[in-house]
Amino acid sequence: MTIRVLLADDQALLRGTFHLLISSCDDLEVVAEAADGAQAVDLARKHRPDVIVMDVRMPGTDGLTATETICADPDLTGTRVLILTTFENDEHVARALRAGASGFLGKYVTTDALLEAIRTVAAGDSLLSPGATKALIAQFLATAPPSTAAAPPATPGIADLTDREREVMTMAADGKSNDEIARELHISALTVRTHVQRAMTKVGARDRAQLVVVAYKNGLSA
Repeated sequence: MTIRVLLADDQALLRGTFHLLISSCDDLEVVAEAADGAQAVDLARKHRPDVIVMDVRMPGTDGLTATETICADPDLTGTRVLILTTFENDEHVARALRAGASGFLGKYVTTDALLEAIRTVAAGDSLLSPGATKALIAQFLATAPPSTAAAPPATPGIADLTDREREVMTMAADGKSNDEIARELHISALTVRTHVQRAMTKVGARDRAQLVVVAYKNGLSA
């Protein structure tokens, strides 16, 4: 099945480069290009793409505002947003995730990493780059209450994790993708996905971003 992609970036040269790269893959197809957030929303409603590769800083309606609109549209529940930006700061990451984005990558990523990210979010998984993961933890630290002498209580469900689930959760919290975890542990990406989903269920995390915060709060990630 071909994954249909919408590109949203105000730089025509960059859009063209991404278009050529994505179109070179048999399982990916670019269905439209947008130069700003408002156009991205209109084209998303017109084409119903599987994945939108969305820049943050664009003239007029920015990428984060467009993401909020798209993810709140009941007619676009099948469309996933992958944020691709030069600016991996904590404010952008937190706002993108609150808006409903499925992934957050820096523009420094390799071409293979970008293509794999598109496939990952199209499959229904969430994805955070190492930079975005660090930004998310920074946001958590900035909003968390001051620490006290006593250690905070463990999150309910942490004790129920198997050794493998704990290991996978820790690696996910370090910003590793399912494929990277699979290669390091010599297991399939599908098995990793299962472990991540079970860990999320046990600790009450609704998505990978929350899993990162829970891992950090419970000392599973430095």
